[in-house]
Amino acid sequence: MQGSQSLILMMIIFAIMYFLLIRPQQKKLKEHQAMVNALRRGDRVITQGGILGKVTAVNEADKEVEVEIATGVKVRVIRSTIATVINKTEPAK
Repeated sequence: MQGSQSLILMMIIFAIMYFLLIRPQQKKLKEHQAMVNALRRGDRVITQGGILGKVTAVNEADKEVEVEIATGVKVRVIRSTIATVINKTEPAK
C-alpha cells in the first residue's frame, strides 16, 4: 500500500515537472529554430551578445549569417546565436 502511494506521488510530481518546465522549454526551442531557419537577407536582428545588425548574407552550408553592424562593418555569426528578429523582410514575389 505505502509503496504504491509513493509511486503514484512520484508520477504526479514528474507530470507536473513535465508540464511546467520541460514542455514549455521544448516549445520555445522549436520556435527559435523555426525563426533561425527563416532568416533572410535584409532582416534586422539582435544577437545573443546584444549586437544589433542587418543580415546581408545567409550561408546555409556553414550555418552562418553575415550581419552588418555599421556601414561597411560586417561580422559572421552562427545562426543559432541570433536571439530576435526585429524587422522581417517580405519575400520577393
